[in-house]
Amino acid sequence: MPSVFVQGRPTAAYPPLAPEARRGSVRRVTEAGEEVLHKPCRDVTEFGPDLAALIDDMFRTMYVAEGCGLAANQVGVDLRLFVYDCPDDGVRHVGHIVNPVLDALDPAGRRLLDEGEGCLSVPGAVMAVPRPDRAVVRGLDKDGEPLVVEGTGYFARCLAHETDHVNGQVYLDRLSARDRKRALRQSADRRDEVFARRAANAEALAEALAETGSGSDTGTGTGTGTATGS
Repeated sequence: MPSVFVQGRPTAAYPPLAPEARRGSVRRVTEAGEEVLHKPCRDVTEFGPDLAALIDDMFRTMYVAEGCGLAANQVGVDLRLFVYDCPDDGVRHVGHIVNPVLDALDPAGRRLLDEGEGCLSVPGAVMAVPRPDRAVVRGLDKDGEPLVVEGTGYFARCLAHETDHVNGQVYLDRLSARDRKRALRQSADRRDEVFARRAANAEALAEALAETGSGSDTGTGTGTGTATGS
């Protein structure tokens, strides 16, 4: 079985960081409570260089923040779009999806996994959230071509989490009032540490890419697929 799927398709070889990150710039990650995170995003209607540049920036920002997924409203852009680089059971899934729609699953045939989940917009907090063990998302790629991405396990969680984002929902909204307060306390306690690590990651990645010149992205010190990042 291939170890990497890019845009839902098996790929023989792929670099440690998506090539988009080499071209992108780091953007500020919005935090829970900011309006852009709490309202449904607008459909993407224009495809071209501006959209491609946004995707580049989102990949770079996601890696610096040690995430496995990132939605456009998490960098302050009110558009239905997310990127991901997410592992699951030894398989890596990388890509982006525009105007994503999550398929409704038959309740009789789905299994819920109550596992740890976090969010780059709630820095440092991790809480158990029940999610289906399978997800199918339909949308478009950056060129406007139809795209279907299917995931199981942790990748299914990532797909559902990011689709929630473009619908104006953060994972805190799926928690009880008690657990929501716990998550916000965790975030308050760990926020400074998280932001210091992101700053160090941004510097390390910039230095590594400057040194190689060719865009090699090995040895940057950044990570993907952390339980705290989407």
